[in-house]
Amino acid sequence: MRIVVLFGSEMGTAENVAEAMAEELSGYEVAVFDMSEFDLADLDPRAFHIVVCSTYGEGDLPTGAEPFFEALDAQQPDLTGLRFAVFGLGDSVYDSTFNRGGEIAAEKLTALGGNQVGDHARHDASTEIKPTAMGREWVHSLPLVSRELMSAGAAG
Repeated sequence: MRIVVLFGSEMGTAENVAEAMAEELSGYEVAVFDMSEFDLADLDPRAFHIVVCSTYGEGDLPTGAEPFFEALDAQQPDLTGLRFAVFGLGDSVYDSTFNRGGEIAAEKLTALGGNQVGDHARHDASTEIKPTAMGREWVHSLPLVSRELMSAGAAG
């Protein structure tokens, strides 16, 4: 199974989390991409997508994620069959906009037909929990194996 990890970052934390997750996914074909450099045509329903997205400013997407989501809004691709999970980064000090970047990402992908699976992770920078440690643990909770077995059964 191919896993695509997309990150949108302002300060590099989401990139670090994405790389840590990729390390945890040995045994899978994993590719990590900065959302600002990812082509929408490469969104493949046969792959599982993990979106790691921080929140910036007043609950906005980080600069690194803006081109990706602007392209989604402009092109409106049909993402039916695309399975994805979201790991959001934020700070609960900003109560009303806490983790809004990850929520925006999930809303936009779902609106185009994508299917969000697993728990939507919300890291809080105001805690002692390191984002990479949380990401490493969370990635193991994702329902990857069931999809792999379904794909193998469909192919056979």
